[in-house]
Amino acid sequence: MNFGMEIVWWLVPAALAMGAGFLIAFIWSARNGQYEDLETPAVRILFEEESKNKKEQIDAAGRTL
Repeated sequence: MNFGMEIVWWLVPAALAMGAGFLIAFIWSARNGQYEDLETPAVRILFEEESKNKKEQIDAAGRTL
């Protein structure tokens, strides 16, 4: 028995089906706006949020303002 060539008949359709599935998932996510704003999440960490409670603000010396 030659299983080397027989496995190709299973792997090629499986690979094509997986590729088609990933292509469909990519097109679906692109149409639903997944890739619209690529800049904001990357720089969001750089901006300091305003403290909701002013009593909790501490200066550089560790004193409460």
